[in-house]
Amino acid sequence: MPALVACGGATSEKAVRSLAGSSEAVKARQEAESWSRDTIAAWDTETPLTLGLVALEDECAGGQAREWFFPSGDDRYDIRCTMYVTAYFGADPRRIADTIDGVLAAGDRTGSSIPFAHDFSYARTVVDYYRGKTGDPQGPGTGEPKELFAAATTTLNWDQVRSGDARELIEEPRPCAPPGPTVRRCLHEPTSTSVDDLRREYGMVFKLTIPTQQYFTVWK
Repeated sequence: MPALVACGGATSEKAVRSLAGSSEAVKARQEAESWSRDTIAAWDTETPLTLGLVALEDECAGGQAREWFFPSGDDRYDIRCTMYVTAYFGADPRRIADTIDGVLAAGDRTGSSIPFAHDFSYARTVVDYYRGKTGDPQGPGTGEPKELFAAATTTLNWDQVRSGDARELIEEPRPCAPPGPTVRRCLHEPTSTSVDDLRREYGMVFKLTIPTQQYFTVWK
């Protein structure tokens, strides 16, 4: 590949667009998106959750000029492409214990892509909390749970349903950023659906955050 930036210099916008449109980048982008969509489809079909909205952000950014002070590593590459995918599901708040338990049951199955299963003791405690069998899962006074987290894989958040006026709710996906010196793609599918729409239809919302994928990098 010919040199597209001067040694030590920042990648130009033209070079970013050229690299982001290369066949290697396109192939890596398609594979990253396909993996994310397959993961979301598994959650939709294998768990009690009902898929309502998918938000995808795809950004290719150029590297910076040589960083002499406080290096961040952004001067080591010509381009880096990153994908962020989040899915929003509807659920019945009256059945939250059964819903989370159903997620764990899906994760119990051999070969399942669901990273939470009944061997996750904290998750079992969350189910017991919503069944009224135990107190706050993280200890007295810590309040209603709102998240299951699996390192480097997936985060599952949900609307709190027992915390009165202080309860925390899933927020809308952030708006798509305007065009700039990076190559961006932003999708909300379907465009006519919001998190509030899902909450009105189902009663509560679960948010599934797919791991961030740095799917394409060209080093200097």
